[in-house]
Amino acid sequence: MNFLRKAEFNFWRFAEARSLLEIQSFYLLRPLMNRLPKSDGHPVLVLPGFMASDVSTAPLRGLLADLGYKTYGWGLGRNIIVDRHREADLQQLLRAIHEKHGQKVSVIGWSLGGLFAREIAKVHPECVRTVITLGSPISGQPKHSNVNRLFGFFNRARSAEHTERRKELNQAPPVPTTSIFSKSDGIVAWEGSLQHDGAELENIRVPASHIGMGANPLVMYVIAERLAQAEGEWQRFNPSPLEKLIFSRVRNRRADTRPGFA
Repeated sequence: MNFLRKAEFNFWRFAEARSLLEIQSFYLLRPLMNRLPKSDGHPVLVLPGFMASDVSTAPLRGLLADLGYKTYGWGLGRNIIVDRHREADLQQLLRAIHEKHGQKVSVIGWSLGGLFAREIAKVHPECVRTVITLGSPISGQPKHSNVNRLFGFFNRARSAEHTERRKELNQAPPVPTTSIFSKSDGIVAWEGSLQHDGAELENIRVPASHIGMGANPLVMYVIAERLAQAEGEWQRFNPSPLEKLIFSRVRNRRADTRPGFA
């Protein structure tokens, strides 16, 4: 990340207050969101970001419930400590939801929650229908996060384990996986949210802040559209000409530099 990019990243960090407008827009447009693509009734597990709890994902889970999904929070308090015990708890929760409904589970993770979503899907892909991450630092590079020092403070006893695990974070799970990111994210640099090209992998750029991403109406539209796909018939997001003015699919150029790579 060069000097100009760092300056831009820091600028968007101080502009995260715009998340208040996104939250207000969510509640203003909430009645219209009931017209988003409906569910087939499969379960969805939603994981919060760093320092956040299920309170932060309540608006998203409420919307998905109204669309017909069986929604679950993670029920583990604030998302602060990251270790294999926490991953084991989430793996157990994933299996329990899968067994209860007899259906594969879609897992949505916001920021740090997205890392958990990807990791548990790697261990139990037979339980997961799709993974959707929101502004998640999946590159494993500390420079891509503006809260890396704060994260390190709370997890300093596990620093050696985290250093080793970072090498695995950019490996996607073997299930359809969508990374939703914003180039104006002031907490996680957008480059850190790009996953490598693959048959069932995609990166979708949206106009959003990091803190407001879990309530941004445009993000809600993308999530609803992705979840509504029939099981086993996943396809990459294909925005209409009008939608392309707002959304765009982005591939990781560093992962694939073939001619025509967009």
